[in-house]
Amino acid sequence: MEMINALGRRKSSVARVYLTKGEGKILINGKDYKEYFPQKHIQANITGPFELVDVQNIYDLVVNVKGGGFKGQAEAIRMGVSRALVKLNEEFRKSLKDEKFLTRDAREVERKKYGKPKARKSFQFSKR
Repeated sequence: MEMINALGRRKSSVARVYLTKGEGKILINGKDYKEYFPQKHIQANITGPFELVDVQNIYDLVVNVKGGGFKGQAEAIRMGVSRALVKLNEEFRKSLKDEKFLTRDAREVERKKYGKPKARKSFQFSKR
């Protein structure tokens, strides 16, 4: 097996994921994933696809991620990992799709409009 690569996106984050045969190391931007994402619930986002298809500690993961915050980055990585696993074995598609790991969450921040304090909020209306 050679290197399998995939792309994951969420909000303004883009994650390039490279999957190779190994012993389960996960590197994100040159750091271990537990160092890059210290929160446990965010770490679970990244390891979620591996646990779902039951292939922990079989593949090494190298990720380049940029843009957005830690939550968007983690979900972009999750999507990239899921896509790479489907490229590896098509049988993983059903279980990953059922958990919505292969669905692109397209919600972006709405831009601010002129004449308003935020995107939709208006100043208080006064009739007189």
